[in-house]
Amino acid sequence: MDTAALTSLTPWLDGVDQLGELLPLLPVLVSLELLLSADNAIALAAIARRQDDPELERRALNLGVLMAFVLRVALILMAQWVLAFPPLQLLAAGYLLWLCYQHWRPAAPEDDALVSQNALPPLSFRRTVLTLALTDLAFSVDSVAAAVAISDQLLLVISGALIGVIALRFTSGLFIQWLKIYSRLESAGYLAVAFVGCKLLIQLVFPTIDIPELVTLFVVTLLMIWGFSLRLPPVVEEA
Repeated sequence: MDTAALTSLTPWLDGVDQLGELLPLLPVLVSLELLLSADNAIALAAIARRQDDPELERRALNLGVLMAFVLRVALILMAQWVLAFPPLQLLAAGYLLWLCYQHWRPAAPEDDALVSQNALPPLSFRRTVLTLALTDLAFSVDSVAAAVAISDQLLLVISGALIGVIALRFTSGLFIQWLKIYSRLESAGYLAVAFVGCKLLIQLVFPTIDIPELVTLFVVTLLMIWGFSLRLPPVVEEA
């Protein structure tokens, strides 16, 4: 979710049409983006940590987030067609739900050892970067469409996208570390992904139903509280 998708901010942000007017708002926007990107960030962290090497994790996140920004800007520039092309929203919803299925599907016999260690099979570096970018794009379809619908200021929307991906890179790095500490956090993240996917489907099938973004924020907050509720016992090193 992005700050520009919150309709409650519309009267405050809609008059911003110059960079000088945007700069005083940046601290508030950054703080909000750090909070609102939690659902997206935890999904990206879970994907990135399937690299065996921490250095590859970092590189995958950097490249994935860079690609995500390019895709977000392209989505913003094509927003008028996106709004008139429901199949793209269907693809985004389907992709997010497919990610959840991949996470919870029964493990293949050759993956039993990994499952016993509460891990998933590693992904190739290229596939990880592509999955990161596509996952962010799927999350962005709803928020970008909402942002463009409530504001005609291209500078504001693109600035929001830039702030969003920077916040996303920061929070994803934190979540990679937290996923090693809190046993429920990864499941909470994928439940948030499933919620966003189901929300997209509901709004596509029933266009008259408007699910407020504050409801999404409330659900994601509850999931994050649950995700941080159980800490893994510390590993005791043998003498």
